[in-house]
Order: sequence, then structure tokens, then C-alpha cells
Amino acid sequence: NGIGAHEVIIETPDHAATLSTLPEKQIEEVFWAGKERIDDLKKDRRFRYILLFRNHGESAGASLEHPHMQLIALPVIPERIKEEIDGAKQFYQIKERCIYCDIIREESAAGERLVAETDRFSVIQPYAPRFPFETWILPKTHESHFEHSDAATLANLAGIVKAVLRKIDKVLEQPPYNFIVHGAPLQEPSLPYYHWHLEIVPRLTKVAGFEWGSGFYVNPTPPEESARYLRDTGPA
Repeated sequence: NGIGAHEVIIETPDHAATLSTLPEKQIEEVFWAGKERIDDLKKDRRFRYILLFRNHGESAGASLEHPHMQLIALPVIPERIKEEIDGAKQFYQIKERCIYCDIIREESAAGERLVAETDRFSVIQPYAPRFPFETWILPKTHESHFEHSDAATLANLAGIVKAVLRKIDKVLEQPPYNFIVHGAPLQEPSLPYYHWHLEIVPRLTKVAGFEWGSGFYVNPTPPEESARYLRDTGPA
């Protein structure tokens, strides 16, 4: 059906700013705005999913130059999200653990693909990234819905997002990127097997016929190598 909502969250009055150059408090307020809009829109039971995202740069799909984030409320759950949730549920049925919680523990212990961490978040290059320098930011405390995040979590998220984006800007010379928040469907209760997370995808390669036709992605950069590059930049 044609039900939906599309909102733009203006991040700053400064036309020339980027998310990585904003003060942490201002980034925190952007995430607060996203959380509050999701909380409000989910009251409409026709909406099943809300995607919070940011396109930075023309080749990443940015159609407005002014710094902004967007959210779109949908009457259906996107296939990509369904696949994530179904895979996580299957893992939980076998292991009785959240796969994302396991990923956080394993990546923190191994360190090869770990980019940074705080007391509340881990930043990793995933084991099988689709794109070079694909970066995941995962909360260490299990939570399936982004909009359930408390004030301390959003404040910490703002700090780690700024730090990671500055690292990416430094290593990749300010690339275009897409920034997506994945969380559980709106009308679901808290899920023990799913874990909200944020994905940052620098647009360094082109998606062509093979990728569109097969669903497989060709990534020329091992995640261990991209994690090392980002770690070696030191504090952003």
C-alpha cells in the first residue's frame, strides 16, 4: 500500500559542516531527534519499520547539500532486515545466545577486526564485509530497538560516531558514505536474538551487474587490513 512517512532531520544551521565536524553534543541531539521521531511515528500501527539513515556525498545519494539525516516509515519490513532477523533467530534457536553479542565478545577478544571501543560500544570491520571499510558500531548491552536507548547510550554513541567518522575521513580522504541504523521492527517486543547496530559504508567501489545479478559483492580489501588502517590513525 501507499502508507508511509519521510522526514528530514537538519543536523546543524552550518551549511558547510559535516557530521564528523559537529560537537559531540550536537550529534547527540541528532540521535535524540531520531529516537523521538521513531517513538512518535510508531504510534501509527500501520507502520512496521522505520529506517534512520544518512547519505553523505553525491555518489552516496545525497540530494541536499545541507547536513541532514533522514528517516522513512514503511508499512513493510525490508527484506534485508528480515534476513538479518531470521538469521539471528536461527542462531539463537541453536545456541540460545544473541549472535551480535557473540560477535562483540569474539571480535573484542581477537582484536584483528576491532577498530575502537568504549564502555558501551564496539566498532568493528565485519568478518565478511560487502564493501571496503564497511564499519559496524554495536552497543555492548543487548538491545533490539534503537529507540529504547537511554541518555547515556546516546551520548556515548555520539562520541564514538564522531571519532569513527574522523578516522574514515583521515584514512580515506573524506569519502562519500551511507550511514544506516538497523533495529527491530516497530511493533515487535524486545527480541532476545536481535541487536540494533549502525553500519557505515564508504562508497569506494561501484556496484555493477555481477553484484546486482547475484547478490554477491566483490571486496578487494580484507577487513583485517581496513581495521588496521583505521586503528593506526590513532585518536581521531
